[in-house]
Amino acid sequence: MENSGRMQGKRVLVTGAGTGIGRGVALEFAKEGAAVAVHYGRDRAGAVSAVEAIASHGGKAKAFEADFRDAKTLRALAQDVTAFLGGLDVLVNNAGITLNVPFEEVTLEQFDTLYHVNIRAQFFLTQALLPALAEHGKGIVINLTSVHAYGGMTEHSVYAGTKGAIVAYTRELSLELVQRGVRVNAIAPGWVFVENHRKVLGDSFDVKAAGKSLPAGFIANAGDIGRVAVFLASDDSRYIIGQTIICDGGQTSILQLTGDFRERRKEHWGVNYVGEK
Repeated sequence: MENSGRMQGKRVLVTGAGTGIGRGVALEFAKEGAAVAVHYGRDRAGAVSAVEAIASHGGKAKAFEADFRDAKTLRALAQDVTAFLGGLDVLVNNAGITLNVPFEEVTLEQFDTLYHVNIRAQFFLTQALLPALAEHGKGIVINLTSVHAYGGMTEHSVYAGTKGAIVAYTRELSLELVQRGVRVNAIAPGWVFVENHRKVLGDSFDVKAAGKSLPAGFIANAGDIGRVAVFLASDDSRYIIGQTIICDGGQTSILQLTGDFRERRKEHWGVNYVGEK
C-alpha cells in the first residue's frame, strides 16, 4: 500500500467498511495518507483486516462497530470516532443493505430495515458529526447511492427508493452545509464486483465476460469507487457541490432496447430529410 500523501493529515470515517465498496474506499484513503476510522455493522473480520492492512504500511486506523438499524448507536459512534481521530475532515456514508423482493411480498420489517440503514443512519450520523466537520470550515461529506436511483430493476422497489432519496437529500443538504464550510456530494456506482457477488452468483460466474456488456469493457472494483471518493474529498473538486457522480462504466449511457452499442445501425433514419448517403 503506497502512500502518495494526497490526503495526508486528513481524518476520515468510512461507514460499512468491513466489506465491499466501503472497504475499498477506506483502503484508498489510507493509501493517500489519511487516518481512517473503519465502521462495520456485521463483518468484523473484514474491518479488522482492513485496519491491519493500513497499519502494516504505517497508517493509522481503527475498527468501530455500530448497528445502523438502531439510531441510538449513531451519536456514540460519532463520539468514539472523533475521539480516536481527534476530529473529522471527511465522512463517507457508504453503509447500506441491498434487498430484492417482489413488491407485494415486501414486509414492514424489510422496508424499515433498509430505510433505517440506508438513509436514516446516513442522515443522523451526518447530523451528529456536523460540529466536527464544520470546525475548520473545510469538511467533506460523500454519500454513496446507486444507479438504482436512475433506472428500474424489478424486485428492488425498497432499495431503489432509498437510493433515490439519497440523491435528493444530498442535493438539498449541500445548500445548508456549504454555509458551514462543509461540501456535500454523492457517488452512484454501477456494477462493482465485490465479495457478495461471488457468494450470490457462484464461482462459475465469468466476471470478464460479463464486463464486456459495459462500454468500459470491464466491471469495476471497489478501489475504482474509492479513487472517486478521494477526488471528491480533495481540493481538485472544490467547485463540485450537491452533485451525484455516476461511476458506472457507461452503464446508464446505453439507451435500452436498441441492440448492441458496438454494432453499426442497420436502420437509416431521416434520409428523406437530410439527403441520401
